[in-house]
Amino acid sequence: MSTQVTVKDGRLAVEGLVKTFKSSKGEAEDVVRAVDDVSLSVEPGRLLTLLGPSGCGKTTTLRCVAGLEHPNQGEIAVGERVLFSSSKGVRLPANQRGLGMVFQSYAIWPHMNVRKNVSFPLRARRGKDRLSRKEITERADRALAVVQLDHLATRPATDLSGGQQQRLALARALVMQPPLLLLDEPLSNLDAKLREDMRFELKRLQRDLGVTTVYVTHDQVEALAMSDVIAVMSNGKVEQMGRPTDIYNNPRSRFVADFVGTTNLIAGEVESREGDRYVVTTPQGRLAARSPGDLATGAQVIVSVRPEHIQVAEGEASTSAPGVWNGTIANRAFLGDAVDHLVSVGDFTVRTRCNPSIRFSRDSAVHLTFPSEHCSLLPA
Repeated sequence: MSTQVTVKDGRLAVEGLVKTFKSSKGEAEDVVRAVDDVSLSVEPGRLLTLLGPSGCGKTTTLRCVAGLEHPNQGEIAVGERVLFSSSKGVRLPANQRGLGMVFQSYAIWPHMNVRKNVSFPLRARRGKDRLSRKEITERADRALAVVQLDHLATRPATDLSGGQQQRLALARALVMQPPLLLLDEPLSNLDAKLREDMRFELKRLQRDLGVTTVYVTHDQVEALAMSDVIAVMSNGKVEQMGRPTDIYNNPRSRFVADFVGTTNLIAGEVESREGDRYVVTTPQGRLAARSPGDLATGAQVIVSVRPEHIQVAEGEASTSAPGVWNGTIANRAFLGDAVDHLVSVGDFTVRTRCNPSIRFSRDSAVHLTFPSEHCSLLPA
């Protein structure tokens, strides 16, 4: 039997999505905009992650796409099919959208075995969409083979481990051959090691099957490891959308720089400019940084630089060139694959990250080098 699961091409397009809730006060005029004019798109076969802290609107956006929440305005389409449109008066219920969804809790049926859990969505079909018993069994077994659970088809679902239950929930979503797969923090209930393993497994399955996927998480490492595209959300809005490398290396706002990974945020003022290279004056010293935007001399800015991009060397530097600071090791932390050093520069602390073979003792004098190509300028 073939282990190939057929999925339809599904381009997701969301335009001007708004979803409001009444505040806890219950007053009609006092509402919370959980999703505030969100527009995004996902190309067929790609994985988009909605990333952000609790309450940023990422899960509400996903639930609007699934049909579990009714937006106030906007439009949602998968392929050529409009699922919701406030202007066209379209509002398809969740059971008519044909999308696959994996919840945080997996929602496994405890009284069914593994095969019956997977086949349940097919057995629930009625009318012209109803399949024969043989077709249902074949499609269920095919989905189980894809997630490598076919040898457990007759086992009670409650006897599965956490990782196996997660794969069972994924098989149940894939058996519908959906044009779009929605994953709402599906790894949050797993322990750290299994979670890391399942990241690679989920990404492998998604890429092999070519199913368009929207993934919700607040875990930055998870988003960077799995995504083709990331949309960072805050207060119901998309702060920045792009490839993981662009989001990490070229944040466009202080929120994105601070939320995605670890960074040093250094306040300063633009001193001069040469092309896209700026010299910034800060209380600790001068820095050279790059920005695609247009910033005037004297503009208040924030320089964002990742700890691993800062070079640390022993002793004080004699040069006063931009991007070279003298400091003292204040503390250090061994992380296994790296060592973090906290370096005091006056009353400011810079966090650096080095190879574990490089270690400096506490209170030793060092100098820091900030490569301009790794320093991003953000508006203050």
